[in-house]
Amino acid sequence: MKNKLLAIPALCLSAVICAQSPVDKGYNTINRESAEAHIGFLAADELEGREAGYKSGRIAGNYVKANLIALGLEPWDGSSYEQPFEAYRIERQKKGRYQVHPDSIAMLKQGVHQKLNLRNIMGKITGKNADEYVIIGAHYDHIGMDPLLDGDKIYNGADDNASGVAAVLQIARAFLASGVQPERTVIFALWDGEEKGLLGSEYFMLNWADSSKIKGYLNFDMIGRNNKPDIPEHVVYFYTEAHPVFEKWLRDDIAKRGLNLKPDYRAWDRPVGGGDNGSFAKRDIPIIWYHTDGHPDYHQPSDHSERINYSKTVEITRAAYLNLWNLANEKTY
Repeated sequence: MKNKLLAIPALCLSAVICAQSPVDKGYNTINRESAEAHIGFLAADELEGREAGYKSGRIAGNYVKANLIALGLEPWDGSSYEQPFEAYRIERQKKGRYQVHPDSIAMLKQGVHQKLNLRNIMGKITGKNADEYVIIGAHYDHIGMDPLLDGDKIYNGADDNASGVAAVLQIARAFLASGVQPERTVIFALWDGEEKGLLGSEYFMLNWADSSKIKGYLNFDMIGRNNKPDIPEHVVYFYTEAHPVFEKWLRDDIAKRGLNLKPDYRAWDRPVGGGDNGSFAKRDIPIIWYHTDGHPDYHQPSDHSERINYSKTVEITRAAYLNLWNLANEKTY
């Protein structure tokens, strides 16, 4: 597939557009309409909660794959936008979590077990230094539906984590719109099986040859709500403590761009808890993670798209785009 970054017009048709810097060209594509469209689709009742390994999860995966292709991203491994994998668990009468490690799978296969067929969806922009990588990710699965519930039976997962998926898709478009090739290769990853134990991101890292080539990972998991209604601009900004410049980046961008955010800056020596960031942090990859805290609709059927704070979601997406731009282009951090 032809990389859209190489198809830059020789002449500008608009003096305003020509005057914009590459980073601004991307920044200005991030908008509320796109956030509402992505979240609205992924959290619709018809998707039945996007449970990993079920038809609803496959439909969600098809949607994000179609978007990566339509944007013009390259296949993540040069040939495919999918990374299929299997997860195994002991039969349901016994306690046990799904596993993707080959040794665990070999043991489980010796007895009665369950199996899920899953897939990560990924695209990339090849950098000038093609063998250095930064990754931005969000899980696209949720927890499905329960036909025995009285009333609303669907766990729509608008905040968890359609909001994060929308951010990844918008940032992918923004990088392409910049019209320049980043210094490092950028992988845009939508993980499967997070709700069943960080399965997609863990499988990815188990099969990645050299973690030292991954220079940073930026994670989204729930960026559209919070538990502080009196502070709607609240966002938690986790980052690897050994990289204090990550905090400086966000502080500077809020001041420069007038972003309407009030971050709770949380430096963490190894940000392993909470989400797919853990699969990277435990391998000592530098982390940035956006999260807006829990709320009463967390893992409830009431996590609907109309309850999303879209203004905040867009501001976080813009801030994270600038973070990723730095991860992809700064020589050191």
